[in-house]
Amino acid sequence: MKKLLLFTTAIIALGAAPAVAADLPARPYTKAPPVFAPIYDWSGFYIGINGGGGSSHKCWDFIDDAGFANPEGCHNATGGTFGGQIGYRWQMASWVFGLEAQGNWADFRGDNISIIPLFSTDRNQSRIDAFGLFTGQVGYAWNNALLYVKGGAAVTDDRYRIFDVPTGLLDDRANETRWGGVVGVGFEYGFAPSLSVGFEYDHMFMGSKDVSFTSVTGAFDGIDRIRQDVDIFTVRLNYKFGGFGGPVVARY
Repeated sequence: MKKLLLFTTAIIALGAAPAVAADLPARPYTKAPPVFAPIYDWSGFYIGINGGGGSSHKCWDFIDDAGFANPEGCHNATGGTFGGQIGYRWQMASWVFGLEAQGNWADFRGDNISIIPLFSTDRNQSRIDAFGLFTGQVGYAWNNALLYVKGGAAVTDDRYRIFDVPTGLLDDRANETRWGGVVGVGFEYGFAPSLSVGFEYDHMFMGSKDVSFTSVTGAFDGIDRIRQDVDIFTVRLNYKFGGFGGPVVARY
């Protein structure tokens, strides 16, 4: 009799178990935590340094008393450069806009012998001591990679010398500050918080200008019309104040 009672109790308990389980509240749904991914924000002020090399193509024409230009030949003034830049960028979606001022010391030198028979013993020498760029930028960013174009105003500090070939003595000299235009293209990559490295090419359109020469005694000694264009290749390192932004919530 006891065995029958125990067996009946067990059957009733097993039958009631599903009903009790059905009455229990459902486990609450917990949304997966958001995934954070780093993203670069190119907006903000930055300062940096640059270094590289360049070449200035210069052609000289002697202006005679009648005002005619007599070609004396051309040469490339080449050398190294080092300087710095400061600017501000703001980003709209993947588009990046900016303004920048750049100043560089330079040592671009070159010369040629005048092809005018009367001046066949003259060596015409050119040198760029410094240059500056004041530009606007438009770029497109892929997270921490930025490709951009730039354009604006350019200025060069030029020195011209004419030497006597047989003696090597200085005959005439002139200095000038010349304004022109510049266009360029660059690529920049953010490799650490606040730091980016880039490569840039710039072409400077400096035009033609009549340059007055004086002798070593200071007396006026003629005019040369000098045309020049400048090509610059630089590597750049920039520091952006405030870093390149923080994490953002990834979208699903």
